[in-house]
Amino acid sequence: MADWLTKHENGSILHLHIQPGSSKDEILGLHGGRLKIKIKAQPIEGEANSALIDYLSVVFKISKKKIFLLQGESSRQKKILIELSQSEVINLVMKR
Repeated sequence: MADWLTKHENGSILHLHIQPGSSKDEILGLHGGRLKIKIKAQPIEGEANSALIDYLSVVFKISKKKIFLLQGESSRQKKILIELSQSEVINLVMKR
């Protein structure tokens, strides 16, 4: 599997590098072994984290209640638990 994706008993953990304050929300590819994602929201009072979860909900076509920020609340380096299998995550990312 990909370095940016690890198995978890409740789904998959995504290892992300986030670039807040971008012109649009998008998945860019790999950055230092992590999946790089641009987010329009600014990193002020959790806005970028909330926008990231909203964006991942759309990308992976699941409820925001199935996406959890595990690590990196105030960092660009984040770990996100998503209640999907690794193969489901990879298939949906590759379609982007």
